[in-house]
Amino acid sequence: MKLDEMLEQVRLTCRMRRLSLHTEQTYAGWIARFARHVQTCPHLSREERVRSYLERMAPRCSASTQNQALNAIVFLYRDVLRQPLGDLGKWARAKRPARLPSWLSPDEMRRLLEAMPPGPRLMAQVAYGSGLRLAELLALRVKDIDLDACLITVRGGKGDKDRITCLPRSLVFPLRAHLDRIRVLYDHDRATGANPVHLPDHLERKYPHAGREWLWFWLFPGGNESTDPRTGIVRRHHVHEDTLGKALKTARRRIGLTKRVTAHTLRHSFATNLLASGASITQVQELLGHNSVETTQVYLHCIPQFAATITSPLDTLPQASNVVPFTPLHRAA
Repeated sequence: MKLDEMLEQVRLTCRMRRLSLHTEQTYAGWIARFARHVQTCPHLSREERVRSYLERMAPRCSASTQNQALNAIVFLYRDVLRQPLGDLGKWARAKRPARLPSWLSPDEMRRLLEAMPPGPRLMAQVAYGSGLRLAELLALRVKDIDLDACLITVRGGKGDKDRITCLPRSLVFPLRAHLDRIRVLYDHDRATGANPVHLPDHLERKYPHAGREWLWFWLFPGGNESTDPRTGIVRRHHVHEDTLGKALKTARRRIGLTKRVTAHTLRHSFATNLLASGASITQVQELLGHNSVETTQVYLHCIPQFAATITSPLDTLPQASNVVPFTPLHRAA
């Protein structure tokens, strides 16, 4: 099978299995790189080719990148070629460092949100207040928000799982006002005969007119129509995925925050601050949609209460009468 034909089959299989466009593009990229590697070692068996490719990656990539490549290759053989791989045996794995997630304290979050413009600020408030991933935030529809019960239904989250998470009560009024604003945009699209919004899971075939209904409209719609990358249809999509990240970066610089802040930092902050306020780890696990409580436990290491109660041995030393200020050393010319 030629590379172009194989990649087209990869895309079709991804869509049949309802994988996201991002996953489809990522898998296609890794499979194309793996196919070029296979051409350099035609004498090796399938398993040996996979093992040699992964081992070549190990010294120059992270463990998550290597696992991503492995998942793409396994998907190729198992789901596309229908030739599942056998035992790969022992192979060099990239070292997975123990890293703590970046998170913001409640005061830092308040300052960050105050420095953001209204539109991105509401997105950040929903993401932080409900612990959403960026893709989950962007995929929200009007019907997914229950302002009376203060709940958000996340549909087709990571692992294609649905879950229910909390909606902050402080956002009920701002979201009602936001819904009034986007209703004007929705009415304009219907009045001008714009194409319906995209529906997930091939629902457009079963309910061809559902995309024109208000309940399916994006909670955070884009300002302009754009071309659907899969179908080529011009219609309104949700806001671009970089919108929130750029606004967070600008706000971080504005308030002089030294921590790295991304859209996922809001989710990390949601979990860490909930645990710090006394929520149980199983509750946080359920709200985040983690399969295993071990994944959620990493946030326990972020809670600063223990370290904050410790007196450093430096603080117990007698204070010197003359404190010499630090001056940078200059290398002699």
